[in-house]
Amino acid sequence: MILHLIFSLKHFQYIKEEVMHGECVKEEKDFLKKETVDDTKVKEEPPINHPVGCKRKLAMSRCETCGTEEAKYRCPRCMRYSCSLPCVKKHKAELTCNGVRDKTAYVSIQQFTEMNLLSDYRFLEDVARTADHISRDAFLKRPISNKHMYFMKNRARRQGINLKLLPNGFTKRKENSTFFDKKKQQFCWHVKLQFPQSQAEYIEKRVPDDKTINEILKPYIDPEKSDPVIRQRLKAYIRSQTGVQILMKIEYMQQNLVRYYELDPYKSLLDNLRNKVIIEYPTLHVVLKGSNNDMKVLHQVKSESTKNLGNEN
Repeated sequence: MILHLIFSLKHFQYIKEEVMHGECVKEEKDFLKKETVDDTKVKEEPPINHPVGCKRKLAMSRCETCGTEEAKYRCPRCMRYSCSLPCVKKHKAELTCNGVRDKTAYVSIQQFTEMNLLSDYRFLEDVARTADHISRDAFLKRPISNKHMYFMKNRARRQGINLKLLPNGFTKRKENSTFFDKKKQQFCWHVKLQFPQSQAEYIEKRVPDDKTINEILKPYIDPEKSDPVIRQRLKAYIRSQTGVQILMKIEYMQQNLVRYYELDPYKSLLDNLRNKVIIEYPTLHVVLKGSNNDMKVLHQVKSESTKNLGNEN
């Protein structure tokens, strides 16, 4: 009887614990359900509508090249608006713009922002990094030895060219990338091309001396094989019907006179440079025929002096 009573009490306690546990679980479920409903209400809040007039300045601008389409791009260099890749290329050709942002451009204090400050900081970091790289590079610090300069002069003398090299520190000395290819036994010249009628200047590096002048100029003034951007800039030469003359300044003229050699475009660079003085590297002036009145060619000077002597007699 006593055992039966103890068993009944334990069973009653077990049922009571189960009921209490069920109520706790139910209360927890109700709490979670309430939180989910609250979250749903928060998510279902209507989004903030921006005013209709709030548009990007870029989208409100017209292309400054064609003037018809809506602008999509802005040049970091000249801040000019463009709508497409052809317009971007056209504005680069017309304005001779390279599209690279000028990190040293002046910005007034009224327009100076945190982005400008960050840009200046990064620019100074790049300068410090470049200076540190040069200070560590033994090859860049080492000047060209006199032995190498004598070697270049002797090789040029063997080919009939009087090559003059400037001391270290001169601009032309730093720019010059001419070298002698011992395997092919030929010079690879650093050549500067000047187009005065278009106010353009280009550099050709590693030009072998067996290449003709016409082959050197083909990427610039050939109507079909020239680069489109260069062609646009040199359109005065492309459209010319008179043809071009290739001139090279005569060095060491007396009385500070400026005279020019006329080079043969069908001959190689080596043949054109023979029996001439070259300071560091050749500079070729590509001029339109009939437009070089202020550039006296050597054979013209001789013919004019001959005519003057004939008139005096």
